[in-house]
Amino acid sequence: MSDAVPPVHAMSDATPPVRAMSDATPLVRAEGLVKHFPVRRGLFGRVSGLVRAVDGVDLQLAAGETLGVVGESGCGKSTLGRLMLRLIEPTAGRVVFDGQDMGRLSTTQLRAQRRAMQIIFQDPYSSLNPRMTVGQTLAEPLRLHGLHAGRETERVAQLLRTVGLASEHAQRYPHEFSGGQRQRIGIARALAVEPKLIVCDEAVSALDVSVQAQVVNLLQDLQRRFGLAYVFIAHDLAVVKHIATRIAVMYLGRVVETADKNALFAAPRHPYTQALLSAIPRPEPQARHERSVIGGDVPSPLHPPAGCHFHTRCPHAQPLCSQQVPALEATPDGHAAACHFWRELQGRASPAQPIAIAPARRRLDRLQAAFVTPAPAAPAP
Repeated sequence: MSDAVPPVHAMSDATPPVRAMSDATPLVRAEGLVKHFPVRRGLFGRVSGLVRAVDGVDLQLAAGETLGVVGESGCGKSTLGRLMLRLIEPTAGRVVFDGQDMGRLSTTQLRAQRRAMQIIFQDPYSSLNPRMTVGQTLAEPLRLHGLHAGRETERVAQLLRTVGLASEHAQRYPHEFSGGQRQRIGIARALAVEPKLIVCDEAVSALDVSVQAQVVNLLQDLQRRFGLAYVFIAHDLAVVKHIATRIAVMYLGRVVETADKNALFAAPRHPYTQALLSAIPRPEPQARHERSVIGGDVPSPLHPPAGCHFHTRCPHAQPLCSQQVPALEATPDGHAAACHFWRELQGRASPAQPIAIAPARRRLDRLQAAFVTPAPAAPAP
């Protein structure tokens, strides 16, 4: 079956409007979010340390907005997404969703709230139960929340058509589909209960590039039609720049920079963000350019450095960086960076920096062209 995405069918009579962050109350707000995982050793499982996966994160997201979360592996992106859905309990801090403190909800209240908060997992192969047909998988959340009673089959068929599959696929098992088709089933499962927020945890990273483009286009189409908010966790900056409204950059459990996507790619303020952008490969094999290379290895989250976590690898580090944690300071345009000296660095950027970042943007532009360019029609038999 082709992975081409047909027009998306409406799932309800009314489509909620997409609201801008500036004139809307945040749909979800994370305040001082912390998650430490205990490390147990020995015969009696004594706690010998704490993995500081998320270390004091403040974020907010409006209805209809997409927040891209990027960073190296192990920086806490996926843990942050699960904390926002209360799939795991925070060590400290709180998440306020649609005006309700998630930490104060009872089990019954939390189950009801789950309808508005869903997740699309990274691996489309392991996220689906191999013993359940697609129809059973999509009908399960309907029965759990008491939706469309007596009309589950009709609703399942509608969901499959919405994500570009055929209604007869409801009788098949997950192993009978390709990776892109399985991820569409995962999207349909998330849409089944008509949520307000969907966390996309590396939702396209396991797919081929051409299929990635189709799935990303599908997610954007669904967002426009149903007013969905996304927390889009990913490594590929080309995909993030294409789908995100704003971007949060994480390093070792902390958010080090947040900004509108265009502002962040045009003028990154934090040295870590600058290094991420300059490390994007260029599309010309023979071309050579200078990169903002990060020295050393990522410190262990068991024993993160004092002060700014990035100071052990930052080429601009000064004594203050190892002594004081920098605040995530925002300017009136909403661009925030957790760096003591970001103003000085903006004023004396090295000549190599714009040379490195400009080709990265050109590569992103080329890759993004694939998202909007229709595939050539198949020749007639």
